[in-house]
Amino acid sequence: MCRTSRTLLAFLTAMLLSAVTVSAQGTPARVQESITIIFNDGHRQSISLDDIARIEFKSAPVVVFKDGRQQNLRFADLARIEFSSFSKDSAIGRNHFVGKWEVGVDVAAGNFFITLEPNGEAHKTMGASHGTWTVVDGEARISWDDGWHDAIRKVGSRHEKRAFAPGKAFSDEPSNVTNAKNTTAEPI
Repeated sequence: MCRTSRTLLAFLTAMLLSAVTVSAQGTPARVQESITIIFNDGHRQSISLDDIARIEFKSAPVVVFKDGRQQNLRFADLARIEFSSFSKDSAIGRNHFVGKWEVGVDVAAGNFFITLEPNGEAHKTMGASHGTWTVVDGEARISWDDGWHDAIRKVGSRHEKRAFAPGKAFSDEPSNVTNAKNTTAEPI
């Protein structure tokens, strides 16, 4: 087994053992809701932990699902495996925001799209099309090249996009607040 394979095996084993340890300590049993496999070619696959019975490490990782089917993975094809780390008691994770969001300009002016990429890049279909984003205090904070910045946050069972004019801080009163909806079922 190559060094990279051993490192990945050790990391995944430690992550799975920590989830079992947290469960055994009486804290919420479900700390992680899914894993996302990122392949070298850029495509992603998210798998709910509710569907996984185990992950086996033989010559390559094998995801064994509760319904008995198996998915073989080749180490050479994998870039990384991400574990979503949010539960009802913790902040929303980065994977929650990855995707294409339909958001409003303002209450009466229609909608446009914001795409949040896994690498921290952001794109939109209106105004300065490029920006960067990160998660701070459970919300996606986007800084656009033209000085505007937006925040997408979960409010109850829905999301809002808050727009801030150049010179305003995320803690200031927003210039406008509209609904936001992730149009992708899972991270892209």
